[in-house]
Amino acid sequence: TAAVLMSRDGGASWQMHDIPDSIGAVHMNILSLGGDGMIAFYRNRFAENILSSRSSDGGETWSAPEAADLPNNNSSIQAAILNDGAIAMVYNHSNAAMSDARRQSLYDEIEGGEAEETAVVAGNLRKAVWGVPRAPLSLAISRDGGKSFPHRVDLDTGDGLCLSNNSKDSLNREFSYPSIVQGGDGTVHIAYTYYRRAIKYISLAPQSLP
Repeated sequence: TAAVLMSRDGGASWQMHDIPDSIGAVHMNILSLGGDGMIAFYRNRFAENILSSRSSDGGETWSAPEAADLPNNNSSIQAAILNDGAIAMVYNHSNAAMSDARRQSLYDEIEGGEAEETAVVAGNLRKAVWGVPRAPLSLAISRDGGKSFPHRVDLDTGDGLCLSNNSKDSLNREFSYPSIVQGGDGTVHIAYTYYRRAIKYISLAPQSLP
């Protein structure tokens, strides 16, 4: 589940606020919409859709995460508010419904690696989904405060194979763990893991955004 920690004394103490009904919603990415309004986006352990929830009181209380109109493959995402107020999302345009590639866990090749993750959902045991291709790496733009993301472009394409952790021999070919920020001149800077061998960097002029 997800939660927000808030400090009102410069970090000397913290209070935790749980996100309701957030099983499987991880890597919470919070953006300010102005005033006390906030939106958060989440990676989805069940490889269905990116999830989102909202706060109208500065982050103390949140709505339950709901599916956004972008797929998610149980891989990290990141969003940023652009200079013009639009929301830019970097993510893999892929989910479990688009591929039958599966593995037991992210580290099932490594002895003593992570155990398979499970979650109790409505009294039933539900497993996290691993192995869905981590490609393409895409950029989507929302101009309605995150309600929809109709504008999209693929930044890097390939098969996104992540059924192996072997990056030395390029058996792992994923694009993952993106980061995005816009500079004062409007240039959008994006970095991400490339084949788990390097960090790849892309810059986009503002007029090239979808």
